[in-house]
Amino acid sequence: MGPTRDYTIESLDTGLRMMQLFLTHDALTVSRAAELLSVGRSTAHRVLSTLEGRGFATRDSTGRGYAAGPELVRLGRPAGFGTAVRERLGAVLDDAVRRTGETVQSAALIGDRIIVTDGRESPHPVRVALETCRTYPVHATSGGKLLLSRMTAEQVHALCPQEELSALTPNTLTSRSALLAELDVIRARGYALSRGESVPGMNTVAVPLAGASWRDRLTLMASSPADRGNDAELVSLADELCRSAALLDAVRAH
Repeated sequence: MGPTRDYTIESLDTGLRMMQLFLTHDALTVSRAAELLSVGRSTAHRVLSTLEGRGFATRDSTGRGYAAGPELVRLGRPAGFGTAVRERLGAVLDDAVRRTGETVQSAALIGDRIIVTDGRESPHPVRVALETCRTYPVHATSGGKLLLSRMTAEQVHALCPQEELSALTPNTLTSRSALLAELDVIRARGYALSRGESVPGMNTVAVPLAGASWRDRLTLMASSPADRGNDAELVSLADELCRSAALLDAVRAH
């Protein structure tokens, strides 16, 4: 149901409807936005430019399209906390901890941090503790880097506006340039690694879990003590996580 027309500020209504489009579209051109909102190109361009100026939209690399900006991303409730979503993810997490034997977690993006939404703890006597609702800087974790790899370079710049990044450990990436280079590698191979970058002595691997747009994307991570998480073992964990993540479609179907 739309607003009562007698009390509608038309330009504000158009701007709000434009923001709603970014909940379901990763990127929008001026022409596409105008078509979806049934407004003229000049109106769509002015609205998008205004949103860009306030940080609710950002330009893509072509200069012709727009994506959700940092302010809009911060406003969005992170995925993974709804009851229905948690029920579907439960079967995936159960399968992932069985396959990997390590602590597994689902995580979502919230601003420039990721938040652990749910998980299962490893049965090993020596294990990584599960800390749901814990947040970490997005650049310092495998899950954060995996989620960043599914964003545009402009969105990454918006979330990490400074070249210098904070260091949690001696292994943390401390430059945006190095982060962007690693994101290219992650896109090519389909998984992300963290070797003691957020917590000394802890290695993690992350794969995509769910979500068609930035609004509802999740990552599935496995975390292990470094002494049983060398590169070969981390790649093996990534393969097992992908098998578990694929169960989500089957759970949805039922």
